[in-house]
Amino acid sequence: MYRAPRDAYNRNMIRLISAGDRKIMLRVNRWVPPRWFRTWMLASSRAGDGGLWVALGVLLLALGGANRFAALEAGLISAALGWVVFFLVKRITGRERPCVKESHCWSKLLPPDRFSFPSGHTIMAFAVAVPIGLSYPDLLAGLIFCAMSIAASRVVLGLHYFSDVLAGIVIGCAIGLVCFRSIIPA
Repeated sequence: MYRAPRDAYNRNMIRLISAGDRKIMLRVNRWVPPRWFRTWMLASSRAGDGGLWVALGVLLLALGGANRFAALEAGLISAALGWVVFFLVKRITGRERPCVKESHCWSKLLPPDRFSFPSGHTIMAFAVAVPIGLSYPDLLAGLIFCAMSIAASRVVLGLHYFSDVLAGIVIGCAIGLVCFRSIIPA
């Protein structure tokens, strides 16, 4: 079966995305932001390692009211599915991290592995923030702010390309929404 035009289109699309990612990476890597911003990005990235979500779970378990178990179930299942998708996609794509291509001017944070696509921190942040935030609408804006901070930190610290984070947002939100709608009664 002849597929050359479609394959050429796919290669061109990947080249365009990669070129855009590289431009953003170069600009971000060479920018030295104010100290408060660097502190915020480092703290956000560390929070995305899991501590923030564990603390949220403990607080909800203690203070979450009547729907806490359903909300926590949706958050945990969403997080688990997010990790499965993350590992499968990361193994298939094998895209090198930006910090392998060019060193960062101020961040010396080491990546957990060699591959960047998609951002696992971002998937996890949105996979947890969406079902918990939809279960507790008063918390939604704060949870999305935390998730966006984690996502931005991954780009600012030179650990991911912009498209890695965008893919993580889409995957995490989709999984979180499906888990929320499947587990939380309407």
